[in-house]
Amino acid sequence: MVEGNEAICKINKIAIMSRQIINSEKAPAPIGPYNQSVKAGGFLFLSGQIAIDPISGEFVHNDIKAETRQVMKNLAAVLEEAKLTFDHVVKTTIFLSDMSLFADVNTVYGTYFSGDYPARETVAVKGLPKGANVEISMVAVEVL
Repeated sequence: MVEGNEAICKINKIAIMSRQIINSEKAPAPIGPYNQSVKAGGFLFLSGQIAIDPISGEFVHNDIKAETRQVMKNLAAVLEEAKLTFDHVVKTTIFLSDMSLFADVNTVYGTYFSGDYPARETVAVKGLPKGANVEISMVAVEVL
């Protein structure tokens, strides 16, 4: 059994060693000590995005649908930088300032996927950066 454990340890070391930071100029720069995404072990882990327009730097908060569209555009830019699409996304987490926003966010979110939706949870939180109403993070896989 030790041989099997050694093989798993080697695989884990390879996955950790192959860590790659991926940031896109088409998405807003991180507002803290983190990166837009990290690729490791065949997965892309995308940090949560809020509705900051990467060109103007302004926070988009006209309405929840516009806010959600900007969040999804930011995530699309990071996926594109990694040469992936929403079809590669296997898991998302949606953070809402209020669960009453769920239906509108869900309507916009759903338009970015083509049928085979990723696993997901949606949670209401007490507060989000910059007073955002929605933040979304994702996990994508390179090979489908």
